[in-house]
This record gives sequence, structure tokens and C-alpha cells, in this order.
Amino acid sequence: MLKPNKAHHFRDDFMTHNIRFAPSPTGYLHEGHLLSALYVWAMAKLKNYHIHLRIEDHDLSRARNEYIDSIYEDLEWFGFEWDSESKQSDRHEIYETALKKLNKENLIYGCHCSRKSLSMENPSSPDGEVIYQKHCLNKALPITSPNTIRLKVESTLIQWNDLRLGFFEENPALQCGDFALKDRLGQWTYQFAVVIDDMEENIGMIVRGEDLRNSTARQILLMSLLGKTTPPLYFHHSLLYDPQTGLKLSKRQQSQSLRAERMNAIAPEEILGRLCFKQHLIKNKCSISLNDAILLFSKQIEGYLQQK
Repeated sequence: MLKPNKAHHFRDDFMTHNIRFAPSPTGYLHEGHLLSALYVWAMAKLKNYHIHLRIEDHDLSRARNEYIDSIYEDLEWFGFEWDSESKQSDRHEIYETALKKLNKENLIYGCHCSRKSLSMENPSSPDGEVIYQKHCLNKALPITSPNTIRLKVESTLIQWNDLRLGFFEENPALQCGDFALKDRLGQWTYQFAVVIDDMEENIGMIVRGEDLRNSTARQILLMSLLGKTTPPLYFHHSLLYDPQTGLKLSKRQQSQSLRAERMNAIAPEEILGRLCFKQHLIKNKCSISLNDAILLFSKQIEGYLQQK
């Protein structure tokens, strides 16, 4: 277990041959997902990684089979290929095993705080995230639904390098506090499931949007508590924003879906060209093949890596 108030600098030169694209089936894929996929496939091309497709359907209350089907249809329509795949809803026993390990080491506890009380009784980080203040730590509540299961987070500095954004030193105790591993409905949280998956699937490179950068330190901490002291490499790419609202593209904002464009008979090469133009990878809008788009993104990534 990590000692409190110490700086832990994990190696950033560890690599395996697995990288993952991990969409959640809570809506249809949009251009932001396509951007992330291109970065994943480009990094795989650059570093000769095997590509793993993971369907992150841990949120069973929002996941839909129609969205899962559409993920496959959209990716195949563009021509993406991958080497292996998994679905989080099939991995319940693996998550339970990891949770039992943490429980055996007295690292988790039950919490009955409601969503309303969380926002009222705890401070928030600058980006609006609740920093849980251990209200239920010593109440000996059952580690079963309808209680949330939380990780005991000690004050620990986590140092890590992003291949695009550079060096970070963060303390999860100050970022989020004792974060949830399983919610009140008995569903696995993103923060827990993704860590177990990345460990079990031997993911050596994590490419994702920079909106998830703040999750990195707590995920490295959780990995270390489960026995993995050398985390993956990280590359957090820029995001796409709606020019009308200024908000990042998202399912919650009902951003234009790739499925809708596919149904409207817009060619995938036209969408790829539009995205490469937005990313300043080409000077003029034009149709472009998937292979050429991946090559352009690979060159951009290579430029970032040469700067580090």
C-alpha cells in the first residue's frame, strides 16, 4: 500500500502491445468519438499495438443494445478493424474478485450518503467534482446495495507524464476524496471497472480525451493498491466543441451522431476529411480515406512525442 504524504513517481517507459478504444453505449457515437478512435488507431499504427475494442456498459441503467449495435456498425462503416474485444457487463466476476481483494485489505467501506447530501456536505473541486469527506468511514455500514462502496483514499502524491500534456503531480485525496467503486444500485463505477479492465486486458497505452485527464491519478492509485505499480502510458488528446454552444461534443448535448450521417448517405471519407480539416491536418476540406487519416494523425502524434 502507498504511504501517505509521499511522492510516488511511476515509470513512464513501460509498454505492452495492447491499446484500447472504449466507447460507452449510452447513446450513438458522434464526431468526438471518431476523433478519439483516430488517435487510438494512429497510435497503434505508430507503435505497432494490438487494438482492443471494449464496450463500457457498466452503467446498465443507461446502456442500450441498439447503441452497442450502432457502435459496431459505425466502426465497420468507416473501415476500422480491431484484434480483440470485450464487454464490461460480461465481467462481473472479475470485478467482484478485485473488490474482495480490496475488502480483505480493509481498503473499502459502505456509504449511505444520498446524491443530495453529497453536494450539500462536501466541498467541490474547481471543475465541480465533489470531494468526499469520509462521512461514513467509521459507521461500519454493510458493503452491499443500497449502500455505495467507497475506496479509502490516503493523502498521496501521484506523479505521471502525459505524452502530449507533460508532467503532472496530483493528490486524489484532494481531487475527489474517497471515490465510489460501486454505486447504490449495485452498478460498477467507471473509475473502478476501467482500472480492472486495463489491468486484466494488459493495456500498456491509454489514449483518451483530455476531459478524462483528472481521472488518471486516482486510477494509478487504485492500480497500485491492486498490485500494479507500473501504470500504462497516457496520451490525452484535445476535444471537439460545438461552435454554437461552446460545449464539448457529447451524447448529453445530443451532438450530431455518426449514425445519422450514415443514414443520410454522407460518405465516411467526407466525414474523415472534415475532421482532419478541423484538426488542421489538411489545408482544405476534401474527402480522405481512413488509412490516410490515420497516417495524418500518426504524424501529429509523432510530433508530440518528439517534443517530450
